[in-house]
Order: sequence, then C-alpha cells, then structure tokens
Amino acid sequence: MTRHLTSLYDLTPQDVLAILDSAADLKARHESGERPQLLQGRVLAQMFEKPSLRTRNSFEAAMINLGGAGIFLTTEEAGLSGRESLRDVATVLSSYSDIITMRTFSQQLIEDFAKISSCPVINALSDERHPCQALTDLLTIRESFGRLEGLHLVFVGDGNNVAMSLAIACAMTGMKFTLAVPQGFLMPQEFCADLADRFPGSQVEQVHDPSSAVRTADVVYTDVWASMGQEEEAERRQRAFADFQVNAALMNLAPAATRFMHDLPAKRGLEVTDDVMDGSSSIVFQQAENRMHLARGLFAWLLAE
Repeated sequence: MTRHLTSLYDLTPQDVLAILDSAADLKARHESGERPQLLQGRVLAQMFEKPSLRTRNSFEAAMINLGGAGIFLTTEEAGLSGRESLRDVATVLSSYSDIITMRTFSQQLIEDFAKISSCPVINALSDERHPCQALTDLLTIRESFGRLEGLHLVFVGDGNNVAMSLAIACAMTGMKFTLAVPQGFLMPQEFCADLADRFPGSQVEQVHDPSSAVRTADVVYTDVWASMGQEEEAERRQRAFADFQVNAALMNLAPAATRFMHDLPAKRGLEVTDDVMDGSSSIVFQQAENRMHLARGLFAWLLAE
C-alpha cells in the first residue's frame, strides 16, 4: 500500500516518532560526514503553484544527498492549470517518479492527486495544511529540549495552515498548544472539534492575550500575518495583529529557557523584531536547516521496503 503525507492525519503518533528518529539519525550521520546513498536512482518530482525557497530547495537537496535526483515543474508544466485532467497528470507523473511533492492553494487537489498516484505524495504546503513544517518543528523542539511530551508551544498570530498543523502535531505528541490570536482569526471551529474528537486528551486552546499565554511557554512561535494569496488583506491584517508582535518585551515575559521559532519567510519589524529573530533564544535557522534533514528522514521512511 502506497503511503502519502497529505496531512498529519495520514500518520499515527508512532509514525511521527519513527520519521523524527529517521531524520535525527540521518542528520547525525550527515554532520559526521557520512551521506548514505539510500535512494540511489530514485526520482523526486515537485509541482509548485506557489514560489518557495526553503521547501523546494530542502526537498531537492534531501533527495540529492540520499543519491537520488529531483525534477521541478511549474503549474503550467505540470498541467495543473487544466490543460489535462488531474487523473491523466497523476497517472503519468507517478509512473515516472518515486515521490511527488505538491505546493498548492487547494488541499483537496493534493488529496485527489494522492488517490490516483502510484507513488507517495507529500503535501509541501496548502492553504489548510503544512505537515512537513510541523514535523520539522517537532524535530527542532526535540533537539532543543530532549523531549516533546509535556512541553508548551505558544503560537502568536493567525489561525492559519501552520498553526493548525502545529496544533495537530502537539496533540499527537503530548504537547500543549496555545494560539494567541486576535478576534476574527481563530482556527476554524470544525477543525478544533475534529481535532478534539481524534485526540480527546489533547490540550489545545485559543486565547486573545499573548502576554499571559507566553508566561508558561517553552516555545514561542510566530508566522507572517498575511500569507501568500492574502496580499490584498495585508493592511487590514497589520492593524488587527498590531498588538501580537513578538518582540523583546513579550519574550521577557516568558521563562528564560523559552525558545523562539518562525517558519520563514519573516517580515522583520512586523510579526517579529530583529532582536528576537537574531537573539540568543532564537532557533529559527536551526529550524530552517532541519527542513532538509526532516525531508531526508521522511523520504527514507516513505520508501522503506
């Protein structure tokens, strides 16, 4: 049976830990100078409707490091614009590929593609989910604290695809998740109800005061206030989120051991200030590097015999 990662819900908590262990092992070997050619001759095909720096390059570097090769397709080249039927595109491309990554606006498009594909399909970001980012974040947090269970992650910002994926990740690994968010930007009610139903013991909450939320945080995390496709809302969102900036004053309310994370790209001076991004509590660039290590672990796990 072909395994896919369209959402973290495609995984069990045990799968999540297995992927993190795979990534951690390959990272340690990489840092010691060892690059095992586990996927020699394998082909990664990437189809992106949205531009990308970290996602595209981390996936391609991961496949090359493991001995394989990558192919990149724009929307037009992939036929996602309607030039061909989705069934024809998925059938043909998966016959050429060992793994396909998709970065799209529509979550449904990725799920429909995966139903047809004969090889694993990975969600490299949609408007609703960003599972690889959440797995990367778990890897980074575990490196920093030596564990996941019992930690408290506070996300300051929008109830967007990153926040929702982190909420799922926390529920799956025994972490508490708090979204500090303005009115009108909460995670969807149906999403929260479904998450609570799947993980009855999870600790997921939404509050409107970041100052009180960060006082027990192990991790403070933020993201851009206007994601790709929301450019027309940028001014309205900037006004709504003005009191939700992660700055030195907010971080000083958190415990001394608290770490700061951001999935990048960052709008410095808006959702986060330079002194936090570049400060001693920041693990942002460790987090960014781990995109590649997580991808290597995920590829190895998906293609394991």
